[in-house]
Amino acid sequence: MERNWKVGDLAKLSGVTIRTLRYYDQIGLFSPSDQTQSGHRLYNESDLILLQQILSLKELGLSLEEVKSVLAGDHYSPLEIVTLQKSRIKEQIKQQQKLLDQLEYVSKLMKQKTPLTIEDFTTLLQAMKISHEKLTVQWKTNWESRLDLLGDFLDEENEMKKSKEDEP
Repeated sequence: MERNWKVGDLAKLSGVTIRTLRYYDQIGLFSPSDQTQSGHRLYNESDLILLQQILSLKELGLSLEEVKSVLAGDHYSPLEIVTLQKSRIKEQIKQQQKLLDQLEYVSKLMKQKTPLTIEDFTTLLQAMKISHEKLTVQWKTNWESRLDLLGDFLDEENEMKKSKEDEP
């Protein structure tokens, strides 16, 4: 007999939130194979393998649209995926190096007690802004994840209440 998991069980097993699984279903990326009579999502082993592929592609840095495209059979080779991730990392390194170079330059001027020009300040601020925007996105993602966990907890509480109400 084939094993099936409800959404909460699959979330725990895979390490993603219930909200994420529901979102993937909503956008047509990952849908359950079946449903219980009461409408709860049921996932099977094939679904679990597909979810693992999705998570692996996301880990490589692909957006959800790119993951969808790969799974739809668009011609992305493993080499193209790795190359895409390499280029993204190189861009991040380039941005961080720019910030470091600018900070070192400003530090050198300050140590020499040389007055900073408006251009020095604006170049530094621009580099810091780009770096800050990346950190803000990471911070936002972290908080969204925490809010998802809270939402999952509340959803589970509601499902437990609904299950108790459905019992004869």
